[in-house]
This record gives sequence, C-alpha cells and structure tokens, in this order.
Amino acid sequence: MYIYENKDWPNLHWDDKPIADRLACARHHQGRLQGRMEALGFSLRNEAVLQTLTEDVLKSSEIEGEILDKAQVRSSVARRLGMDIAGLTISDHHVDGIVEMMLDATQNYNRPLDAKRLFVWHAALFPTGKSGMRKITVGGWRTDKDGPMQVVSGPVGREHVHFQAPPAKHLQKEMIEFLRWYNGRADHDLVLKSAMAHLWFITIHPFDDGNGRIARAISDQSLALSEQSPERFYSMSSQIRHEREDYYDILENTQKGGLDISEWLLWYLGCLDRAIDGAEIILGKTLRKARFWEAHRHRPFNDRQGKILNHLLDGFEGKLTSSKWAKINKCSQDTALRDINDLLKQGVLVKEQGGGRSTSYVLIP
Repeated sequence: MYIYENKDWPNLHWDDKPIADRLACARHHQGRLQGRMEALGFSLRNEAVLQTLTEDVLKSSEIEGEILDKAQVRSSVARRLGMDIAGLTISDHHVDGIVEMMLDATQNYNRPLDAKRLFVWHAALFPTGKSGMRKITVGGWRTDKDGPMQVVSGPVGREHVHFQAPPAKHLQKEMIEFLRWYNGRADHDLVLKSAMAHLWFITIHPFDDGNGRIARAISDQSLALSEQSPERFYSMSSQIRHEREDYYDILENTQKGGLDISEWLLWYLGCLDRAIDGAEIILGKTLRKARFWEAHRHRPFNDRQGKILNHLLDGFEGKLTSSKWAKINKCSQDTALRDINDLLKQGVLVKEQGGGRSTSYVLIP
C-alpha cells in the first residue's frame, strides 16, 4: 500500500517531541546564519546569494542526472538578479528556463501557488516539449497514456518499481486539495510545511517529468517564506545531492508506509541543518574574497588582472597558465606574461610547485 492509498490520506501526522527538538535546532541555525549575513555589506550578500543560487540550480538538476554548465547557470542567475558581473557567459534557453523557475519560487515567495504557475514552471523546464528524446505533456498534468507513472530502476526486464504515483484520473482532485492546503493559513511552522509540501507534491507526481525539481522549488519557496526573505544563503538541493541515496531511500520508505511521517520530517530537518552548515563554505569564500580586495584596494590592477583574480577567488577550474590567461582575456601571450609578471612582483601570484610542460600560477595564501 502506498501512502496515498490510506483511507485518511492526506491527513499526515507525526511524533511531536523529537520533531519539535529538531525543528528548534534548525530554526536556531537558520536565524544565526541570517544574522551573520545581514552584517555583511550589500555587495558581499549579493555575491553569497549568487553563489548559493548557482549551486542550487546545478545540484537540483544533478539529483535528476542532468549536468548543467556552471558558467551558464551563474551568468543566467546574475542577469536575472540584475548583477553587474564581468565576463558573463551566454546561457541557452534550457538553462534560463531552469533558473527562471528557481528564482520565481524564491524571489516571489509571497505569491500563491496555483496550477497556472506550476504549468509555467514545467514549461520552463522543458522548452522543447521533450524530456531527452521522449515527447511529454508540457504545461499540463500527466495523462498516463503510456501506462501508470512509476519510479523504477534496473535493466529492462528486471526493473525494480520504487513507487507508483496516483492514477492520472485523480490528479485534478489531488492537486486542488494540495494547493488549497499550501496556500491556506499555516497550521504548522513554515519549515515543517516546507517538508510536508515536498513529500506531498512528489507523492502526487503530477507531471510526466520534472516532479523532483518542482518539489524542491516548492519547498524552497516555503523556506523563503519562513525567513521572509528572497535572499538565499544555503542550498537544500546541494545538500540533498550529497545525500542522494538517503534521500531516495527515505522517500521510498515514507511513500510505502502509513500516514505517520515522523521519519521523513526528522531526515528533512537534519538535512536542512546540514545545508545551513554547508553555507559556511559559501560564506568563507565570500569573506575571503572581501578580505583580498580590502587588503589590495590600493594596488593598480588593470581590468585583465582583476578579471583573472576574481576567477581565482571564485574557484578557478584547472591550472592557471599564461595561455589560459591570454584566452580568457582575449589578449596576446606577451600581454598575458606582462600581466602575470607584474602580479608576481607585487606578491599577489606565485609560481605553482611541481613544474611540468607549462608554468602555472596560484594566489599567495
């Protein structure tokens, strides 16, 4: 029996005492992080938001096995937030659609959730009307014309069915009830509502594809509402990606159980707590970048040098060589070497140990 087949569905319940303790801990960490970030200047908060949202979009897609280009995602987020970031990469329509959905959920957290808005999100995820090579119903509930909606794994002929969603004929009723509850006055803490909404929506599984990403966007909207802020400084999707196997296991166990969702809530709140701890990494990068530019505020860096230094502070992929410098800045090799030698003399860069065919450079700690 699946959870939605219980006669009292969707009257979910849980054991109050352990949930209350875990919720209080998560709420405390949530408030502490918000306080720390509010103490930063506007530009630093923007940088932290940009990093967080970029990770959120990347990891939510990774959970579903889709790898997006980080530079495209970062550029798309920056443009939509009106941030003036140098060297933005052109992003394709698919990336822009995913970013638009995630930003609409968190930036417009006070807007009611309705079928029309969900259809717009779904269409943004699948602008071609296809999931891979398969044509799907876009901007509408699934029809089950090819059989029941199932979550399966394993090779053809030996598939393991992890979950089978409610029949398509029940979707209209199921979604009306879900949306009425979601938009109604909260009977519980909004962080708990976030966890319940995530589970409830993904159990209904109303679309042919994209249900996981939309469920995570809905829970992110509830978390933004719980903080009364569109600024995101931690990523639940990033933490879920780290714990993907546990995530799928707890979902499957909950969906095959009764209406007591205590174990799901405990896992979700623990994951939230770990996501907030993970924000310390983002905060650390942001503060490191701020300290660097504060320490070097009187140095006469040219635009090419500033661009590369920001790349290094953001986490440069691979090794920085003079050839890469020239390619990124669209300048000659001689110009790149002059820029690099100037930074070596100023004590900003140092040659990397190990050598090899090409000399590479790193920031001095």
